[in-house]
Amino acid sequence: MTSNKQLNLFIAYLNNEKRYSEHTINAYQRDILQYTDWLETQHQLSFNDSRPLHIRQYSAYQHRQGLSGKSLQRKLSSLRSYFTYLLKNNLILNNPALDIRPPKGAKKLPDTLDFELIQRLLKLPEDSPIAIRDKAIMELLYSSGLRLAELAGLNTDDLLSDNTVEVIGKGNKSRKVPVGSKAQIALQQWLAIRSDSTPITEMALFTSNRGTRLSIRSIQQRLIYWQKKLGIEQHIHPHKFRHSFASHLLESSGDLRAVQELLGHADISTTQVYTHLDFQHLAKVYDQTHPRATKKKPKC
Repeated sequence: MTSNKQLNLFIAYLNNEKRYSEHTINAYQRDILQYTDWLETQHQLSFNDSRPLHIRQYSAYQHRQGLSGKSLQRKLSSLRSYFTYLLKNNLILNNPALDIRPPKGAKKLPDTLDFELIQRLLKLPEDSPIAIRDKAIMELLYSSGLRLAELAGLNTDDLLSDNTVEVIGKGNKSRKVPVGSKAQIALQQWLAIRSDSTPITEMALFTSNRGTRLSIRSIQQRLIYWQKKLGIEQHIHPHKFRHSFASHLLESSGDLRAVQELLGHADISTTQVYTHLDFQHLAKVYDQTHPRATKKKPKC
């Protein structure tokens, strides 16, 4: 069987049996043809002659061309699927891409807000009921590092008398998080007027002007509103408050385990990304202050 006929049968299989979309099928075909061209050019081999070494070399080559880890994983998935198909049809003896993993790309660091910008956001220029509510939302996001869904799901009785808030996080796991004094004041101000627009039967902590629970989308839109109103260029979304909470707390305390508990991370490796942010800050301070790091202007 020729390689073209072989590939055409695989494409027909993806279309008729797997019911993949045209976009996905085109991506598979493009990935397979790109690898085939590379293999023929570099090693003068056909697709069916591939070995694990060739897959690794090709993956490394694509990585050097600037492809992200996600793109490399997709390309490997295409090759792996094709090899699996060939193996099932007795056209090859093994799947050389089965255990190949793409090179890891640089891990993207969380985007945070600096403290001066947060202070600007928390000094809202209005005292309308909506502004009071929105300030309480932002204060609580930054004070306690809550996820957006956690905040949107809060009820009034989740605010506990010991100045903590009980939230239901990922995996339906409950945790208690401290509420800072500034957030406590903002919440008290909101609770004092909340009943003016909210029926007594509504348990949600944050409600709309119609008296219903404020949705996740509405919270996102309110932050964008204040970003634009205050003339802030940096995009503001709820998770940036969580990232800033974690980064600023770690920067001050250095206690990774405590930050892990407060964020509700099951695995400390998830929290460790904030140590990179902290190191960036320390490196900046070092460059600006250490006498052997600062560059002195040459004397004329």
